[in-house]
Amino acid sequence: MQPTISIPQDWAYPRFALNQRTKQGIILGLQYYQNGTELAEQFGGGWRYALMPKKNSDELFHFQESQIQPLTPEELFHQITAEIDFYQQQINILNRQLTALTGGFTNA
Repeated sequence: MQPTISIPQDWAYPRFALNQRTKQGIILGLQYYQNGTELAEQFGGGWRYALMPKKNSDELFHFQESQIQPLTPEELFHQITAEIDFYQQQINILNRQLTALTGGFTNA
């Protein structure tokens, strides 16, 4: 069963999604501040997003929806291919370690 999120009809639909990559970082959470509430008066009404600027960072920043800039398709492509290259290198290192450990014999 796929988890779902219900958004009340009087709220605007969020512009960004969880785990979406943006120029400010990766979206880890979102929260809605309804107009007319104390939080909306203090921070601005609408959606606010929690973003981690870099993978494995311990920093978390909060932005209003209007402060977030989406990545261009080219930037997104570059980020994803760089991550694939990084993990491919890690796989190659682990394969070499496994080969050295087993003396070249694997159960593959």
